[in-house]
Amino acid sequence: MSARVAVILAGAFLFAGVAAGAFGAHALRARIAPDLLAVFETGVRYHLVHALGLLAVGLLALHWPDAARGLALCAWLMAAGIVLFSGSLYVLALSGWRAFGIVTPFGGAAWLASWALLVWIAWRQGAAA
Repeated sequence: MSARVAVILAGAFLFAGVAAGAFGAHALRARIAPDLLAVFETGVRYHLVHALGLLAVGLLALHWPDAARGLALCAWLMAAGIVLFSGSLYVLALSGWRAFGIVTPFGGAAWLASWALLVWIAWRQGAAA
């Protein structure tokens, strides 16, 4: 993923996260059980945090062009985490189908890998300076 694509994707994910948050606050509050609303809100919170992380990775790619391959993988992992983790929580909250929660940890693992990779890349950048 290029820096440009990462920033564009981050903007799209941020837009979708804000829209999901507004949907949850205004349309779902009276329609789903409080425990499912909390699940939905958790999805929104992590969605927005990691969309900002994706934005940061895209911007870092502009400053660390020699780390472009690693940052591209980092960006893909961050995006996959948003889809898998937050997406699974959205489906779970809206459908009530709790078995779908089996997907959620895969998104969390993608995020953990992405953050660990970012730490490693930053460490290597400092060593190269």
